[in-house]
Amino acid sequence: MLMTMTKDKKRSAPFVTDDERWEAVRQRNPAADGAFYYSVITTGVYCRPSCPARLPRREHAAFHATGADAERAGFRPCKRCRPNEASLAERHHAAVEKICRQIETAEQVPSLKALAQSAGLSPYHFHRLFKAITGLTPKAYAQANRAHRVRQELAQGASVTAAAYAAGFNSSSRFYAGASALLGMKPRAFRQGGTGTEIRFAVGECSLGSILVAATKKGICAIQLGDDPDALVRELQDRFPNATLLGGDAGFEKKVASVVGFIEAPAKGMDLPLDIRGTAFQQRVWEAIRAIPPGSTSTYTELAKRIGRPKAVRAVAHACGSNIIAVAIPCHRVVRTDGSLAGYRWGIDRKRTLLSREQSS
Repeated sequence: MLMTMTKDKKRSAPFVTDDERWEAVRQRNPAADGAFYYSVITTGVYCRPSCPARLPRREHAAFHATGADAERAGFRPCKRCRPNEASLAERHHAAVEKICRQIETAEQVPSLKALAQSAGLSPYHFHRLFKAITGLTPKAYAQANRAHRVRQELAQGASVTAAAYAAGFNSSSRFYAGASALLGMKPRAFRQGGTGTEIRFAVGECSLGSILVAATKKGICAIQLGDDPDALVRELQDRFPNATLLGGDAGFEKKVASVVGFIEAPAKGMDLPLDIRGTAFQQRVWEAIRAIPPGSTSTYTELAKRIGRPKAVRAVAHACGSNIIAVAIPCHRVVRTDGSLAGYRWGIDRKRTLLSREQSS
């Protein structure tokens, strides 16, 4: 998987002031739906920001945090945008979340056609909708879920064969055919804590302190920041106690230099193969994080909505904290709803510095 970062328009926390809300209404911005509602004094109705009805005059519009607030103020729901009912986007998110649960609990991965029928959509429309909401195709989501189930079974001491069948593979030959890509190493090596697996790493220095970059043959599996180089190496050893850790050669040093160069000058961008390991949910969160443009921020709540799990704000925050590939998966761009900086695995000061550099580049 390749990571490409491009500069895009900066943004701040949206729809905080009435001017921002009115601009969202004027543009009929669907991203504002659910963030607030507006009412029209002359008609006595309230609408979603994206309502296609005729735009009212600014002095005739008022804003409400919820539809219930608008109704308590004496306004009735618009018959065109139906703000008192689930929006099309909400229905789509609910359908995709239902399919995610279906994939996660199925013994065998259902076909695209079967999943689309369950969602009540055509395969083409369903495929596009699923990827737009989760950041992954249905096949990639199913693969990530399988990988997580295999890792869980192997970590709990199950045999490789038992783990394969528990994860939904109907034959051990099919599992072994794709096991290395699924786990980043051979199954027995993963089960034994990385035995026989080579992980190259190098520790260097940058303006944020010490930095460790580690990679398997598949790609970079860790970028860690800290104050103590030895502590960074010990953490890598704890993750793969039986792996063979090799010091980086000249070629690997170029990868480290690329990471350091991006930290120092975010506008340069970074393009490196990654070995991303996590649950299906974590991968959805990380894909959404990677879509945040440099210099911009997103909130945990916004990310939860983006992946179709609006109530999973805490789980999203936990996924951010579980990320061990700093910068390449830019969880430093995730902030609280009020725009303040929340916890960061490598320290709030580093998070503040990274954001400052991106926003000034």
